[in-house]
Amino acid sequence: MLRRVLYSFLWLLAFDSCFAQSTSQAIESGQDPNVLYRNELSFGMFAHSRGLGINVIRGKHVTGTRKRLMEIEALNLKHPKELKFTNKTDNSKRFVYGKLNSLLAFRVGVGYQTTIFKRMDRKSVEIRTAYFVGGNITFAKPNYILVYRETITGNKFQESIKYNPEIHTIDSVFGKGPMLDGLAEMKVYPGFYAKANLSFEYAPFSNKVKAIETGVILDYYPKAIPIMAHNPAENFIVTLYVGFVFGKKWF
Repeated sequence: MLRRVLYSFLWLLAFDSCFAQSTSQAIESGQDPNVLYRNELSFGMFAHSRGLGINVIRGKHVTGTRKRLMEIEALNLKHPKELKFTNKTDNSKRFVYGKLNSLLAFRVGVGYQTTIFKRMDRKSVEIRTAYFVGGNITFAKPNYILVYRETITGNKFQESIKYNPEIHTIDSVFGKGPMLDGLAEMKVYPGFYAKANLSFEYAPFSNKVKAIETGVILDYYPKAIPIMAHNPAENFIVTLYVGFVFGKKWF
């Protein structure tokens, strides 16, 4: 009995290996076998209504039309009222007046993707829906600005200081401070997120991933994040996005 089970197992391994080799040879010769690949790894770049981001997605089929997914994302989050100004003084740099914090967010989530329109050949488009839920962690770095100081001898020099909406007017700011200023004062805001999207797969071969994706994301933070002065801190952030996804599939 044990010998029979062992022979069956070895036969399945040999069959799977031969099938994978024949599929690879067909793709190399310019043919598309259009088979179901169990595994998928893709990378994405997307623009959302409050910034830009990148992600990595690992997928695995659980049925012929349904995949289990895990994703990791990194993105920035801006406030809708952010506007850049330039002081009329010579040598001034562009800055966002009223900005309290710059946000960098990381999301990790799991979800499922379902094919609602399967492609019949390489010239057609496959339409899929997906949803994710997971956790996020957002880093808020205080915004630093450049102001002019004057010594007792009358000489002026630039200084990078933390923006304070109570004392800094738009005319007193001469630019954005160095990017690294404020790192030691960075605060961490943990939260949760949910995402739903629609993707259009158009890769020329079934073992490749090329898709345009669009959807909506809701981020929730138990502790509200302040972004702009004279605007309420935010617990809920809703964004719309569109992106490009590329990658590969394998057995």
